[in-house]
Amino acid sequence: MLQISALALPLDHTPEDLSALLIATLGVTATDVAHWQITKRSMDARQARVLVVYSVWVRLHAEALEHQVLHQHAANAHNTHNTHNAHIRLAPDRHYTLVMPPPHVDPNCSRLRPVVVGMGPCGLFAALLLAQMKLCPIVLERGKPVRERTKDTWRLWRKRILQPESNVQFGEGGAGTFSDGKLYSQIKDPRFLGYKVMTELVKAGAPPEILIDAHPHIGTFKLVKVVQNLRQQIIALGGEVRFETRVTDLLLHAPLDANKRCLRGLVVCDADGKHQEILADQVIFAVGHSARDTFAMLHERGVALAAKAFSVGCRIEHPQSQIDLARWGRHAGHPALGAADYKLVHHASNGRTVYSFCMCPGGTVVAATSEPGRVVTNGMSQYSRRERNANAALVVGVAPCDYPQDSAAFVQAFGDAAGAHYADQASRRMANPGIACSAVHPLAGINLQRRLESLAYQAGGGGYQAPAQMVQDLMAGQASSGFADVQPSYQPGVTPADLQSCLPPYVVMALREALPLFGHKIAGFDRPDAVLTGVETRTSSPLRMPRGDDWQSTNTQGLYPGGEGAGYAGGILSAAIDGIQLAEAVAHSS
Repeated sequence: MLQISALALPLDHTPEDLSALLIATLGVTATDVAHWQITKRSMDARQARVLVVYSVWVRLHAEALEHQVLHQHAANAHNTHNTHNAHIRLAPDRHYTLVMPPPHVDPNCSRLRPVVVGMGPCGLFAALLLAQMKLCPIVLERGKPVRERTKDTWRLWRKRILQPESNVQFGEGGAGTFSDGKLYSQIKDPRFLGYKVMTELVKAGAPPEILIDAHPHIGTFKLVKVVQNLRQQIIALGGEVRFETRVTDLLLHAPLDANKRCLRGLVVCDADGKHQEILADQVIFAVGHSARDTFAMLHERGVALAAKAFSVGCRIEHPQSQIDLARWGRHAGHPALGAADYKLVHHASNGRTVYSFCMCPGGTVVAATSEPGRVVTNGMSQYSRRERNANAALVVGVAPCDYPQDSAAFVQAFGDAAGAHYADQASRRMANPGIACSAVHPLAGINLQRRLESLAYQAGGGGYQAPAQMVQDLMAGQASSGFADVQPSYQPGVTPADLQSCLPPYVVMALREALPLFGHKIAGFDRPDAVLTGVETRTSSPLRMPRGDDWQSTNTQGLYPGGEGAGYAGGILSAAIDGIQLAEAVAHSS
């Protein structure tokens, strides 16, 4: 099998044009080709005309002819007279081989069953793989099934009623369900685990185009059905799913040695407030980046945690038609192109990095808080991407050394008793010689998040309205009094405000520097009436749960941290891949 990449054709090409191009590139006849299929499709808008660029797998009838083509291509690769820019190589094997447990493992689930905590992408795929390996996982999700969760989420957006255990952050599907459903990542994937994820999503009802699009997405409404089908597969294969079940404590054996304990089970609380114990010696913790009470519990139980960097900022909105024009030029609006996206980054003079994140073409800005009295923004698109505005997070990096660790910060974030306790811990850590980021209290990043989210709630005037500001007013350092052509899409609504009241000064300074420069890269990006809505604080987890080469916590045997909440993923695809690898680790250690 051969792979041909960089086959470029104009927008209005036909399938016959692609077939003819690949045959000409190979230098063979049509009868030599046994089979071919598209493996990747992208758009190249760098030239005056937009091109569609393909990667294709081709099988020739004669294996000897495949080797001859490879040899000829290698000889002509640097020939400047070669009219084809395509690259030919042997096609990689994208087949995923299911890792089955060792023969001594009882496939009839008579042993302690592995437990998966959380049903975001990491937890879902960990549970799916465990079920496919006949290990009969128990899946615990603190939120509700995705259909009920959707109703609760819309209740916040439309009626300003928050359900702290059922919202954008908590519930079946995880935070990625209420997003653009983007399925691409920059992580290295030599085993093609991402392809395994894609094929399982398609089997569960996702559009088959995600298997070939360079920037695939599903959209919220389609994701809801996909998530339901994945759950049904897990159950059909012997898994068990328990909703509205929150982990409140760990059961631990006496330490194996001075530095490592052994997990023997969990304490969980159901919707009625009843507690029970679940015996388990293998638990995948895929709780997501917003399970702050769970992080605090793990810290109290001595599980290794460390503060890590994340980013904060706001959502920026433009007319989608403007982004299309800037990216596609005269081809904007062509039905084959769809809604254009972008990715921007700037290293500011104050040492901060400003970048766009989670760009949602043709989407809306949504309320994403999970805690009363706090405002958090996120972005969402449907599969069609046909809403009027484009939006993206415009965020600035923050590091552990930025996190407030004074007593007031901890008390404000965690309450009087816990806050005083954590503040005392923080002062003891900082008193150690050689202050570094490792000396920062592992929960200190939550202090910063909660402070900014509370300030945003106040600036929005309550009722989960968000503070919003036009770009021209942010640049001028003044509050907005209203909006112009670009109307904010955030629900339950916005209040014209000054984002300086709820973002750190160094963040505002970096945004002011970056916006005009981004305007040079994308015409009109810094248009005066573009809308900024705050705050965006859940870009990633504020901490990491260190794990060893065996994928287990460095000091708690049997605990397998994973996904975004543990600091090992940054999106649906990377989290799902992490879940697959965690399931494999559990199977190997059985």
